[in-house]
Amino acid sequence: MAEIVLFHHALGLTSGVQEFAGALQDAGHTVHTPDLFEGRLFDVVEDGVAFAAETGRETLGARAGAAVESLPPDLVYAGMSMGCAYATQLLLTRPGGRGAFYLYGAVDPAWWEARWPAGVPAQAHQTADDPWREQEAEEGFEARVPDAELFVYEGDTHLFADPSTQDFDPVAAALAMERIQEFLGRL
Repeated sequence: MAEIVLFHHALGLTSGVQEFAGALQDAGHTVHTPDLFEGRLFDVVEDGVAFAAETGRETLGARAGAAVESLPPDLVYAGMSMGCAYATQLLLTRPGGRGAFYLYGAVDPAWWEARWPAGVPAQAHQTADDPWREQEAEEGFEARVPDAELFVYEGDTHLFADPSTQDFDPVAAALAMERIQEFLGRL
């Protein structure tokens, strides 16, 4: 079983993020869910994005780093939308990561001017018509992450696997969870 650190999206550490983590725990994994927003929750993604910008990447990055300081090095780093960046930053700077998975976006290691660690697989999951979808990030993910798997689901919502949001799509969420569980089983 894997030990996972899961970084939340721009709405904060919602009950849906916790429910997603709980499903992974029910499958036997250990899941840590740091709260980068220190209890703040938002109803609208744009409001959470504005709060993250106001708080600053350095502060949020420092909170993410502090959250894993006492954890073992062989983590699986996971992120949801905004959280993908913090998961990747740690994977690229903290030796020993076993894998990464991303919901609601893909990341390009070139954003950090870094090379993806050898032997570390990754998955990304998002909907085809997600208004926050970044084609260039997906292309960089597929080009610069060996063994990258990109899954695109039908739909036009962003937070499709968070049952606490209006974006929730139970069919896509179940398929993403199935693929993530299979991925974790290979590690």
